Amino acid sequence: MGNKMIKAERHPELSVEKLRWRCDPRQFHFKTTEELMPCEGIIGQKRAENAIQLGLEVKGRGYNIFVTGLVGTGRTFTIKHLLEKLDKGKELPDDILYVNNFSNPDMPRAITLPTGKGCQFKADMEHLVTSLLKTISGIFASEEYKKKRKEIVEIYKQKQAEIIEAFEKRVAEEGFALVQVQMGPYVKPDLQPLLEDKPVGFKQLESMVAEQKFPGEKLEQLKKVYDQLYSQMETSFAATKEIIKDMEESLESQDKRLLVPIIEEMIAEVKRRYTYKSVAIYLNEVQEDVIAHLDFFREPKREEPAGPQMFMGAAPEDPLKNYRVNLLIDNSKTEGPPIIIETSPSYRNLFGTIERVMERGGVWKTDFTMIKAGSVLRAKGGYLVMNALDLLLEPGAWPALKRALRFGQVEIASFDPFYFMASTGLKPEPIEAELKVVLIGEEFLYQLLYHRDEDFKKVFKIKAEFDSVMPRDDKIICEYASFIRKITTEDKLLPFNPEGTSAVIEFAVRLAGKHSKITTRFTALSDLIREASYWAQKAKAKSVAAAHVERAVKEWKKRHSLTEDKVQEMIEEGDILIDTKGAKVGQVNGLSIYSIGEYSFGKPTRITAQTSLGRSGVINIEREAELSGPTHNKGVLILTGYLQGKYAQDKPLVMNASICFEQSYAGVDGDSASSTEIYAIISSLAEVSIRQDLAVTGSVNQKGEIQPIGGVNQKIEGYFDVCKARRLTGNQGVLIPHQNVDELMLEREVVDAVEAGRFHIYAIKSIDEGIEILTGVKAGVRKKSGEFEEETINHLVDRKLKGLAESWRAYIGNESAT
Repeated sequence: MGNKMIKAERHPELSVEKLRWRCDPRQFHFKTTEELMPCEGIIGQKRAENAIQLGLEVKGRGYNIFVTGLVGTGRTFTIKHLLEKLDKGKELPDDILYVNNFSNPDMPRAITLPTGKGCQFKADMEHLVTSLLKTISGIFASEEYKKKRKEIVEIYKQKQAEIIEAFEKRVAEEGFALVQVQMGPYVKPDLQPLLEDKPVGFKQLESMVAEQKFPGEKLEQLKKVYDQLYSQMETSFAATKEIIKDMEESLESQDKRLLVPIIEEMIAEVKRRYTYKSVAIYLNEVQEDVIAHLDFFREPKREEPAGPQMFMGAAPEDPLKNYRVNLLIDNSKTEGPPIIIETSPSYRNLFGTIERVMERGGVWKTDFTMIKAGSVLRAKGGYLVMNALDLLLEPGAWPALKRALRFGQVEIASFDPFYFMASTGLKPEPIEAELKVVLIGEEFLYQLLYHRDEDFKKVFKIKAEFDSVMPRDDKIICEYASFIRKITTEDKLLPFNPEGTSAVIEFAVRLAGKHSKITTRFTALSDLIREASYWAQKAKAKSVAAAHVERAVKEWKKRHSLTEDKVQEMIEEGDILIDTKGAKVGQVNGLSIYSIGEYSFGKPTRITAQTSLGRSGVINIEREAELSGPTHNKGVLILTGYLQGKYAQDKPLVMNASICFEQSYAGVDGDSASSTEIYAIISSLAEVSIRQDLAVTGSVNQKGEIQPIGGVNQKIEGYFDVCKARRLTGNQGVLIPHQNVDELMLEREVVDAVEAGRFHIYAIKSIDEGIEILTGVKAGVRKKSGEFEEETINHLVDRKLKGLAESWRAYIGNESAT
């Protein structure tokens, strides 16, 4: 730097008051949070709360709710809280039952009854079946019934005996005998003539005729008699079968005359208790089936399972099962609309299933008693809450849910996409199911479904967005103190004193990233409260103080900062080259953010620039090496526009300027280093050294205005750690965008160093301000003549660019002449 250069005026640094917002513990009028009432409501999130309230209260198909927001912002708690506040006096949901469909057993019939009636109906049907079994089997076992049955049987037996006796008499008169002939596996009655009082077959007689041992005329006569007798035998046997049929009809008629009035009266008694059309239809079918199958009630003998069933634990067949009731949903103990929070939204858990058992022969079998309900039916008339991502990951669950919400009914079916053994198919009658579904998910999931699924916007008309921050005011601070009281009460933790409460609130403001805001990530705050209480207990304190909160934050950071410590170690050992003193041309300390899961930290990065004669313009080495992200590429193009607008209005911009993030071997993205890259190029062109004890962050627009960046606290603290490790000189510091001042919540160690004058933080608005602080030379403004003030940074840059343009013109001229 020459003596003729104009020195820049001293730029003011930020005051200590602006480096950290402080929560005054004196505003709390309590000794510990034990004196406060626990927070019961929702803190902040009024927008989301109103949206959810609308979705829950508006009646109409499709008014289901999709809740978006960061994890830990109170989404699930808010939903639970609002659901619990709903009017418990609303109409209670119906009970749901499945019964046998006697006309089509593969399509079980659904019956809905008012709350509590389902349980009663099931009990009444069980009592009816038991009563029928006891009554009918008792009548069948009575001596009077047996006597009447025996009389009828004897009458028909006598008729049968008379026919058989008459036939046998004629057979004997004609010299024939009734014999049993083996026909393969079967035995058949037949007639054979008697020879010497012994039955002889016709084949044997034909052989005897051939041997002239029996007269042929006699054989022909016997054959004619055989034909007549055989015809009479068929007629007699047919008559006996008809007599048996008449006997069975007579016995059945007697059973019905005796039992039908009893059965009708018993079923009529149940009908009088349930004046519902669906129940009346079902009971009529039950009555008809009972009358048609009276034998089911003759002390039924259950066969024990054998073969594979024995090992599968299959239950013996129940002949009276068709008259029983499958109570699918019992709301008898429900006090209000059901609220179901489904943590595992698989198809089976949501929509139920049809179970099956193995019967003999290894065949799977099922029936209406094996139909099981899922969460959608259990939430009928109420609310179903679940995680959107969990739902979408389950095979078949999302399409089935959309159908249920669109058409307002649920079809229960077995869903076994990976099951290859066939089972008996059932198609239960669909059940009407009106309910509200609340899905909790990330914003990207909402956008994905909204744009890629046409049905989504029809069935989820309400979007509730949870913000990660909310405005900070005195009321919110008091609510935060009540929230601390709530967590300490629920988890039986130590109470917080005012200083400890202030420390938690300051942490919440840092998480929010702005002094005027405070975070709504209550999960992170709850963890901090628990861990601070732990350290207070370890210190045998009676309440949690600020030191314990700071210890909890420090220990959390230590658990996650292995990568940060490794990077810091490499800087300290010189493996990563960073200068924190002196001055160099074309070299600036930039500040980068490293994000590793839930933890992020800042560290300095050396950014260099080399300029020369050429027409390539700004060369982004990171881009050429395919290590640059789109936002970083955009930042480089913006700084090219800045250089053109600033210096290339009266001449072409003839230069090569290569910029590089030194020792960066991973991807680089973001535009927060764009101002740093400009400073490096300007330094190289002006051949003016830049202070290495300062680090810079900030994006820039084409007008040279500094724009805000993210992670300002981590960046400052990262550079401070490097300077502290090499000893603070009192000259080191950081340049940040002026818009980020309201976001500063620096660690107390950094604030103390600034207060002691050992570290400095500058808030700048333009490139000119920044270059003056970095070089100590005035930036210079353009005069009316169009030239910059002499011996200023901009004058030196402009002069260098003019020289490069003239050199390029001369070079091109020589090339043309040659």
